[in-house]
Amino acid sequence: MAVTGPDFISLQVRDLEKSAAFYEQHLGLQRRPGPPHAVVFDTKPIAFAVRDLIGDPIDHPGHGVALWLHAPDAQDIHDALAAAGVPIVSAPIDGPFGRTFTFADPDGYQVTLHDRA
Repeated sequence: MAVTGPDFISLQVRDLEKSAAFYEQHLGLQRRPGPPHAVVFDTKPIAFAVRDLIGDPIDHPGHGVALWLHAPDAQDIHDALAAAGVPIVSAPIDGPFGRTFTFADPDGYQVTLHDRA
């Protein structure tokens, strides 16, 4: 028996509602029904969620995680995030994954968006 690949992604966050609002406002994600300790978004092909911290609180829940999301309008999202004061970790470049950039969410998770399908 072997693992077949990612099936669900969730990030542990300090403030569930603040983080959920961030992903809704800046990335246009929409909530779907989920458990009370998490906000699950309607994403394909893999479900994505933010959830309450598990165990002892940690100072930087976003360190050590690489999360890449696809968006056909990566440059437009970059421009809107930058205008809203969201930290841009790496400026947009054109590379093997198309237009690509990285931003930091409210918990310090560095999220990379790319536009290559």
